[in-house]
Amino acid sequence: MGGNCMSDVILKATYETLYMVIGSTFFAVVLGFIPAIVLTLTAPDGLKPNKVIYTILDVLVNVFRSFPFVILMVIVIPLTRLIAGKAIGTTAALVPLTISAIPFVIESALRSVDVGLIEAAKSFGATDFQIIYRIYLKEAFPAILSGITLTMISIIGYSAMGGALGAGGLGDIAIRYGYQAYKIPYLVVTSIILIIFVQIIQTIGNHLYKKLS
Repeated sequence: MGGNCMSDVILKATYETLYMVIGSTFFAVVLGFIPAIVLTLTAPDGLKPNKVIYTILDVLVNVFRSFPFVILMVIVIPLTRLIAGKAIGTTAALVPLTISAIPFVIESALRSVDVGLIEAAKSFGATDFQIIYRIYLKEAFPAILSGITLTMISIIGYSAMGGALGAGGLGDIAIRYGYQAYKIPYLVVTSIILIIFVQIIQTIGNHLYKKLS
């Protein structure tokens, strides 16, 4: 293949990878927000302790967190077909990517808030909503951003693995062209781009964390 053709293939795959990473991170944050709040509130030291709800959600989070991504992609194929209309492709990959990312997004950051701050807010008569908004979210925001940064980096790796199952993106190019067709330049270039993505995301995430802390 000529250089121009290679650049076109790599450019398209780069766009697909960005689409998967940004899209699944967005949906993971949106869909993970409410369960994260519920987990935090119903924890033994939360505002509304509830052992049953907390245990159920905690088990679900740990179950999805423990699944290897390739296996998760296969398991959720019926759900992927239901939501995306097909089981393979870049858009279809958003479903397993989002599911894999949800457990990592917010819960640990919210749980890191100092219990003393919560008790102080209670003593001043703050409502549960005020504590959630002004204490939990405000104090945990830098940690939440750090969690999202790590989530995006994980999703980059997951999206590359997803290329083995038809998800598209740089992982697909690395496997089809670089590994199966023995075209080493494709393997090298896709690897470099993935490394650059990780470094950019990590640098931006660290900068925002330090600025907001």
